[in-house]
Amino acid sequence: MFKKTLSVLAIAALAVSAHAADVVLKVAATPVPHAEILNFVKPKLKAEGVDLQVKEFSDYVQPNAAVEDKQLDANFFQHQPYLDSYNKDRKSSIVAVPNGKVHVEPFGAYSSKIKNIKDLKDGATIAIPNDPSNGGRALLLLQKHGLIELKDATKLTSTPLDIAKNPKKLKFKELEAPLLPRALADVDVALINTNYAIEAKLNPTKDALFIESSDSPYTNIVAARADRANDEAIAKLTRALHSEEVKKFILDKYKGAVVPAN
Repeated sequence: MFKKTLSVLAIAALAVSAHAADVVLKVAATPVPHAEILNFVKPKLKAEGVDLQVKEFSDYVQPNAAVEDKQLDANFFQHQPYLDSYNKDRKSSIVAVPNGKVHVEPFGAYSSKIKNIKDLKDGATIAIPNDPSNGGRALLLLQKHGLIELKDATKLTSTPLDIAKNPKKLKFKELEAPLLPRALADVDVALINTNYAIEAKLNPTKDALFIESSDSPYTNIVAARADRANDEAIAKLTRALHSEEVKKFILDKYKGAVVPAN
């Protein structure tokens, strides 16, 4: 009986030891689709000794601030142009991790007032994100569809002040990205990031007046501080995010609103 008790205790001790050996990886993400994708890979990472803890944020500033301040290990919510703009403005040094490109969320234009962009009236009000990279992205998409012409057709951070030609005399309203879906009733068209569109129950492939093509350069990435970018736990995360299972999950769940990176 004594030996049996010792055996049970030994097994329990080994189980506790194995659990304690898991590396905790804290990753910031916006709820849709980033946190959903991360939660999908949690069991796979757990089997590899990584306890993935997903911390959800509703904005685009706190996820980077939390990583920079060493509260969290990495984040997954942004594309490279946004990260470049953030680092420049905040004097921070967050980097995309190796193999960190995961998916593209084609950016779209939405309206509750018109069904076709051809019906857009002169003097209409257009809402765009107020951060430099996504605001510039919105203007580039409007330019692609012939509504405006920018002074520099390739600049990623153009603002309404950089519009050279505006034949419809469109008016621009710059808002925080999370507020754009709620502004649809007050503007004629809103350019909305896909994660916020999905949260607002908009279907980008059906509801958007027009949308970026799948070859958009705005690939969403996993990012971290430079001193953590090559951590083995983060490498396991990016390998999991590039698995065939994740690609299938993205395609099945989001049906073209989110596209796996090549």
